[in-house]
Amino acid sequence: MNLYGIWAIYRFEMARAIRTLWQSLVTPVITTSLYFVVFGAAIGSRMTEVDGVPYGAFIVPGLIMLSLFTQSIFNASFGIFFPKFIGTIYELLSAPISPVETVIGYVGAAATKSIVLGLVILGTAAFFVPIRIEHPLWMAAFLALIASTFCLFGFIIGIWGRNFEQIQFIPMLIVTPLTFLGGAFYSVNMLAEPWRTVTLFNPVVYLISGFRWSFYSTSDVAVGISLAATLGFFLVCLAIVSWMFRTGYRLKT
Repeated sequence: MNLYGIWAIYRFEMARAIRTLWQSLVTPVITTSLYFVVFGAAIGSRMTEVDGVPYGAFIVPGLIMLSLFTQSIFNASFGIFFPKFIGTIYELLSAPISPVETVIGYVGAAATKSIVLGLVILGTAAFFVPIRIEHPLWMAAFLALIASTFCLFGFIIGIWGRNFEQIQFIPMLIVTPLTFLGGAFYSVNMLAEPWRTVTLFNPVVYLISGFRWSFYSTSDVAVGISLAATLGFFLVCLAIVSWMFRTGYRLKT
């Protein structure tokens, strides 16, 4: 294992995040604060509790996931897209570092940034609403697993994308709507049929539900199913990344 190569990639990506601190950290925190002001004041005053949890506290896991999904994808996709864009990807491919080590470096850095962002948003939320975490170890596990999964997904998008528009298309027009429709701001059980059944086909539901369970022991689907769905998504992304490096898909051309 080329630990020096992994550390070099990781350190470079973390340094890039520090250079763009406003975009990477401050902007999502400000956006999340606005969500609390709007949803907490406008809706929270009319909807006191959801599944026995105050509405302001209920939306905290969903807000963390909303930022985590988008930032994980952006961090990982731009991390690998820029070497393709400026042509340094060939130096990386010819360097004495394996595809596994490359993925660990890029995805590890992106996941670190996303996890830090999630914790900062959690701390920001504590200023607005009282928060309790009934299963802190499971919360940390879900946070790390979901961040790593979506960083792998972003890494795939970064390799697949030919331009900046393609990279921005999936997180903005697919992932964000699925998050809003996946129970980030409401319980799926509040929906009438057939919409409740239709919503269960949204994979984001299982990720948000499992993460919310770690806070309040309440969920829309069984926590075991949520964990299995998250692990399944992670393994699928891992298999796709492996195939991309093995075939050189949009890496060597």
